[in-house]
Formats: sequence, C-alpha cells, structure tokens
Amino acid sequence: MVSMRQLRYFVEIVEAGSYSLAAERLFVAQSALSRQVKELEASAQVQLLTRGARRFELTPAGKTFYDGAKRLLFNLNETLVQTRHADRGEQGVIRVLHSSSVALASPLMQRIQSYLSNNGASLEISQMSSEHQGEDIEEGRSDIGLVRLPVHIKFPGVRVEEVYTEQLMLAVPASHRLSGLSEVAVAALREEPFVSLPHGERGGLSYRVAELCMRNGFFPRAARATSRKTTLLSLVEAGLGVALVPASMRSIAPAGVRFVSLSGTDNSTAVAMLYRRGMSTLVDGFAAALHGEV
Repeated sequence: MVSMRQLRYFVEIVEAGSYSLAAERLFVAQSALSRQVKELEASAQVQLLTRGARRFELTPAGKTFYDGAKRLLFNLNETLVQTRHADRGEQGVIRVLHSSSVALASPLMQRIQSYLSNNGASLEISQMSSEHQGEDIEEGRSDIGLVRLPVHIKFPGVRVEEVYTEQLMLAVPASHRLSGLSEVAVAALREEPFVSLPHGERGGLSYRVAELCMRNGFFPRAARATSRKTTLLSLVEAGLGVALVPASMRSIAPAGVRFVSLSGTDNSTAVAMLYRRGMSTLVDGFAAALHGEV
C-alpha cells in the first residue's frame, strides 16, 4: 500500500537531486529515506529510480510517477486549505499572481478588498513574471494573473482581458535635471539611459515603453545597469538612469525618486487579467469585480 509519506519523500528526493539533501530537508535519516523508496517501488511493482554511486536517474516509469505524485500532493494540500477556510466560514481561497510592474494599489486593491469582504473569501497572492503566469493558470496552480499589456505568450485555455489603464510617468533621481519639471515630452528623453529594456520575445511594461519611445523617433538607450523588476526604481534612485513607469508605482518608490508627468497624448499603459472562465463561481465573481462589474 502506497502511503502519502512515501509520495512526499519520493517527490522531495527528485526535486532535491540527491538522497542526502532530501534527508536534510525532511529531517529524516538517509537510510530511512532509502528504505521508504524501496518499499514504494515494491508496492508499485516498478523500478522508479536507477541508483549509481553518486547519483540517481528517474526511469520512464519514475518520471510518470513523479508527475502524478506531485499533482496528487498539490491537490491534497489545496483540499486541506479549502477545508480549513470552510471551517472558518469562508468560501475559499483565490490564488492571484501579479507582475512586478502591477503595483497593488488603488483602484485595484479597493475592488479586491470589497470582493473579499462581501464574499467571505481569502486571497493568496504571489509575484510572478507575466510570461510564466499563463502556464500556472492553465495548469490550475493559480486562478488569476495581473499583467501589463502587451502579452506575447498565449495559452489556449487562458483569457486575456484588459482591466484598466493608467498614465505612464518619468521616474528620475532627485538630483536629475528634469526632476523639477511639471511635465516632459518623451522625445526629450532620447539621450537618457533607461534602466529597463524590452526582451525580444516578451511583452509587458518594457515593451510598451520601447514602443512609445520608437513612436517618438528613438529606441531607449541602455543604462549601465538594467532590470525588469521593481528594483528598477532602486536603480533610478542610485542615479544609474531613468524609467517610464505606471503612475501607481509612486506608492512603492524609494524616497530618492521623483516623478514627472509626460506631455502629449496616448502615454498610457494597460493592466490585463489572465484567467480561465468557469473555474469556480468564486473566481468568476472575482474576475467580474476586477472589471468593476460588481
């Protein structure tokens, strides 16, 4: 009979890459770990691992077993979490992902807080790059993703729906020559070093910024240090360059960063939602709330 302990031990061994490291992580003796795997193979009546002097490899059967065991453990954990929330009178947990350029600020958080309080739900939120969110949602590990448009990597079962737009602003260090202006034209940034540049196969904020710069006759020049994360504001504060960022990122900016409005029109950026329709009534209602429909 296969036990949950054996499944957990087996998955940990595969993910750790060695018996010794898995034993350390699980706080069990390596000999006990080895014995549990042998008993697991006896119960399954297949060889799951081929063992060498210093390493092991998954057999084809072992790879199939690992994928299934990991799914089973994940589903069990989700069931336990949902059960605990039900015991507290809560409807369930909504698992939300957001990219680093989507600051958890108004109007987003107002809609989220209102829905959670009105529906007795809880939120589990994590930061993840937009290119990985679609895979997580399609495979059921997460419910909702929040990203900056454009999204280039598409998944058949995942919908992409715009939620709201906001204005882009120029972020500069406090000592920068432009920091005291009320507004600046994008074309005036031609010679400025940018701490965020687009990746050829990805979308998101940096792609939108490059698109805006090219519309004004130039491609953003790279600073000495660049970042695609929220750390780009720290690079700006350090005087390494400038960035065009959503206005909402003012709420998470370091003290040494100043924001200048952009003159002209069509300097906006859009936040979109990734989700699979029909996952649950709770998630569908949450999606509608993000749209401002409830």
